[in-house]
Amino acid sequence: MILTGKARVAGVIGWPVGHSRSPRLHGYWLDYHGIDGTYIPFAVKPGEFAAAVAGLAAAGLRGVNVTLPHKSAALAVCDAVDENARRIGAVNTIIFKDDGTMRGSNTDAFGFLENIRQNAAWRVGGSAVVLGAGGAARAVCVALADAGMDEIHIVNRTGARAERLVTDLGSPFQMLAWEARHDALAGAALLVNTTLLGMTGQPPLDLDLSALPEDAVVNDIVYAPLETDLLARARARGNKVVDGLGMLLHQARPGFEAWFGVAPAVTGELREFVLSDP
Repeated sequence: MILTGKARVAGVIGWPVGHSRSPRLHGYWLDYHGIDGTYIPFAVKPGEFAAAVAGLAAAGLRGVNVTLPHKSAALAVCDAVDENARRIGAVNTIIFKDDGTMRGSNTDAFGFLENIRQNAAWRVGGSAVVLGAGGAARAVCVALADAGMDEIHIVNRTGARAERLVTDLGSPFQMLAWEARHDALAGAALLVNTTLLGMTGQPPLDLDLSALPEDAVVNDIVYAPLETDLLARARARGNKVVDGLGMLLHQARPGFEAWFGVAPAVTGELREFVLSDP
């Protein structure tokens, strides 16, 4: 792709940012659609986000994705944010408007739901169990509530954090103690792990799946490894499983469309291309 003086430019801000798969993902779509544009990673230290994002806007970028540790800081600098970002308490996508203002959104809830819908025969309704109560859990919980789940049980190792999430979001959420995580699976239609347990380099997730119905869908939002121990055990007992890569791919769609003017698709070829990143 040859860039011209009219090239559209976007990027991702994080610290560190070298591990991000977003440049490869957006680069695939740019090449696939023949767009005069580019997507650049920007390593920005904590405490320097506001100045950095203002400079990128002034330089003529169309916008940026925001990853750790800047998602809360992004919420503070935006001139306007969507309702999902306010409820989740974080911004992961910023659009730089022609009038100089910044509009922030959070597309993680969208990405989570689209991943489940694309990869599982999942029917909305019944109860869901969400392990974890951090930022990712908030996005998942907002998505499930908006989709119409009847009950959402939040199970976290730190009770105070789960209680705060339930207080902030209200119905239909219920907090359960970490010790109750095994029994909480009885009757669940969906199990989502938003913790780092089971991720490469992290302790394993100790969870007995015997109470989980065989027709329940199991999702782990991490994608390193792509098939965690939780997913492998759930698959072995007959559950439909969904890995976390699709959430990353789908959450990128709204930003790409806003910056580059094309609505991209998540395909098997895209998955393989992103996974082939050395």
